[in-house]
Amino acid sequence: MRLKPGDLAVYPAHGVGRIEAVEQRPVGDKVYDFFVMHILENGMKIMIPAQNVAEIGLRPLIKKAEVAKVYEVFKTPRKLPDTTNWNRRHREYMEKVKTGSPLEVAEVMRELLAMRAEKDLSFGERKLLDMVKVLLVTELALACGRGEAEVAAEIEGFFPPAKTAGPKP
Repeated sequence: MRLKPGDLAVYPAHGVGRIEAVEQRPVGDKVYDFFVMHILENGMKIMIPAQNVAEIGLRPLIKKAEVAKVYEVFKTPRKLPDTTNWNRRHREYMEKVKTGSPLEVAEVMRELLAMRAEKDLSFGERKLLDMVKVLLVTELALACGRGEAEVAAEIEGFFPPAKTAGPKP
């Protein structure tokens, strides 16, 4: 993969960023190339060793033609998790997020949005849902040339509204 300054790329679990520069830095007695990446969502700057790009999962933004595959994930029936234990589910979800695959991130988002329609999500579940929404919606919006709010609303439209807690007696 050839990334150059100005390119948009996805850093798994951090989101979409712009490659600002390729710099050489000494590490020990060798000099290595590093990508300097600015994460769009939070302004964080990351230096990524060029030789570790594949291992880290840094990848280009998905193409507009691939967006339909992501939307198909939202349209497929929910896969019930193998476990009801939140900690185990959370680990499984995070493994998917760390792959950086938009299809895997969409699966996590689908599961959480479907659960949200059935019950109030726990704090951890809400936090994870917010994270995957940002990761995926930002990438899809940029790939399609659309606004993030429009993409988010379209995805939300695939799911029933969130269950709201009723008044407590």
